[in-house]
Parts: sequence; C-alpha cells; structure tokens
Amino acid sequence: MTKLTSFLKAGLVALALLPAAAFASGGTEMESAGIDLGDRASLQRGAGLYMSYCSGCHAISYQRYSRMGEDLGLSAEEVEKYLIPNGQKIGETIDTGMAADDGLAFFGKAPPDLSVVARAKAQGPDWVYNYLKSFYVDETRPLGWNNTVFPGASMPNPLWEMQGVQHARTEPKHEGASCHLGEYQGACIAGFEIPEGQKGTMSAAEFDAAARDISAFLAYVGEPAAMRREGMGLWVVLFLAAFTLLAYVLKLEWWRDIH
Repeated sequence: MTKLTSFLKAGLVALALLPAAAFASGGTEMESAGIDLGDRASLQRGAGLYMSYCSGCHAISYQRYSRMGEDLGLSAEEVEKYLIPNGQKIGETIDTGMAADDGLAFFGKAPPDLSVVARAKAQGPDWVYNYLKSFYVDETRPLGWNNTVFPGASMPNPLWEMQGVQHARTEPKHEGASCHLGEYQGACIAGFEIPEGQKGTMSAAEFDAAARDISAFLAYVGEPAAMRREGMGLWVVLFLAAFTLLAYVLKLEWWRDIH
C-alpha cells in the first residue's frame, strides 16, 4: 500500500508540473496577453488588424467570413466593406491571396495557415502576443529580421510600421551562463530599443493593445465555440442554482408528509 501511495503521489506531482514544463519549453518567459473573448470590440479590432497586416500571407481557412461576422456582431455589409478582400464572397473561407510557390520563393517556406496557432502552442494566445512583440533587426538573416520567441522565423515584422524598427539591446555573455532571450552576435539579448528616428505610428502601450487584439482574434478563430460556451456559463450556473432551490423545496414538502 505504501508503494502504491508513493506512486500515486509521484504521478500527481508529475501532472502538476506538466503545465510548467510546457510553459518552459517555449524558450522565453511569456508575458500574459490578458485577452478577453467576451470583449467584442477587441475581437473586431483584431479582425481588422489581421486582415490588413496578416491575411496577405497567412490564411485562416477553417473560418468563414460569414461566421466571423456573426460571432463578432458585424453585419454582412460591414464584413464586406471592411474585412473581405476584393474578389472574395462572404460565404467563403478566409484564404490568402498568396500562392504556396510564391511564399516559398519569397520567404524560403510557404507561410502556414494560422487557424489553430493559438491552440497549437503550449502557451496559447500568450505565445502569439509575445511573438508579435519580439521582432528585432538582424542583419545576418536573409530578410533582415529575427524573433526571440521563434528564433529564425522566416518572415519580416509585419507590424513594424506600428511598432517601429526594434533593435536588440545586448550584454556580454558570461561563460557557462545561458541567455534568457537568446543570443545576437555573440552576446545575450537583454531587451529591445527603438531608435528615435525609427519609432512607429503607435506608442508602446498602443502597440501592446494592438498585439493583444490580434492574439484575441486568433484565439477566437482557433475555437469559435468558446465565445458561446463562456457566454452560456452564467446561465448554466443560474439554472443549477434555481434547480437546487426547487429540489430543496420539493424535498421539504415530501418530508413534511412523511413526518
């Protein structure tokens, strides 16, 4: 019995450590995106930003324009006016206009479909949020950019106009020590800085909000039913509370006759 108890305890400890292990596997500590799938305004802004800056290369082909509009509280006219590229219809899936061969020629590999990117990563939408914020100039890369969350990413920073041109701030690497954010030109990346003449159209706080909106949108795309499921949660709790009260009153009535 003692051995069995010890085995069960060890198993519970291992299960408890799984999220932490998965979190650590991302390489860098993740800042929380703090998304709220109940914030329709955030999802609408995220949809607009995604379609403007990301959809030219990345499809979200598991989603349809019509479903997106319905879930995000947009009319068909609004979707067609603001979110659908020319030549596509509201009932179609959200595909990219870039051919796979062109993506391979431009970036070295075809840009992936991002329908489930927020679910595929252990850190969920936090991974997307930190990834969008972690591009920096790297002259050693073919496209001139790199990323601390996904080192060697085969794409430039799609949001550089808003964020600005971010450069790595480095510090000497000590022997035997690991670099928390990765390495650049033999030194440890300590953070980022944007030179005065290369600032973007947004402040740091505004860009964080934009990255959060895109992350929330991709979290929604990965599981559209989550919005309705979370919205139903309150009603389920209220139903259970009412049913419990009814059952208790019924129990009192029955036992009154028995006594």
